[in-house]
Amino acid sequence: MIIIKKSGFLIFNKKKYRCALGISGIKKNKREGDGSTPSGSYKIIKIYYRKDKTNFIKSNIKKKVIKKNIGWCDDVKSKFYNKEIKLPSKFSHEKLYRKDNLYDIIGVLNYNINPAIRGKGSAIFLHLAKKMFTKTKGCVALKKEDLIYILSKITKNTKIRIIKD
Repeated sequence: MIIIKKSGFLIFNKKKYRCALGISGIKKNKREGDGSTPSGSYKIIKIYYRKDKTNFIKSNIKKKVIKKNIGWCDDVKSKFYNKEIKLPSKFSHEKLYRKDNLYDIIGVLNYNINPAIRGKGSAIFLHLAKKMFTKTKGCVALKKEDLIYILSKITKNTKIRIIKD
């Protein structure tokens, strides 16, 4: 079990890891673009990583190498809302292949995935944090070595609870 608290800490195996959360804090009723991290219990369903920027991620969870044509749809008008898409796309999306290092490693949470309810929020990831742990748009961000370690120790059944302290 992983517990993520409003105070900006993730607890895993009795150890605390600093993390960044959404700029609007943790909310129960997340909406697309509100900048909040959704409270609740989730699992990581897939790991994406940049092969050119990080070594192979050891994990039992399904992995995929990020290529330049991979994006994540955040457009409520699209039938691909909150899903991986191929770029270029006419729909609003996030590029997974970025110039900064934030998406060098991504753990996709199963938030609003099956089925995806349009407008409820998309692209909720565990990803790399900026140096000063700047707030995110709704994701959970960690130091690279912490994220790699945690992903190497969890399974597809590991629960991630995001709670308000």
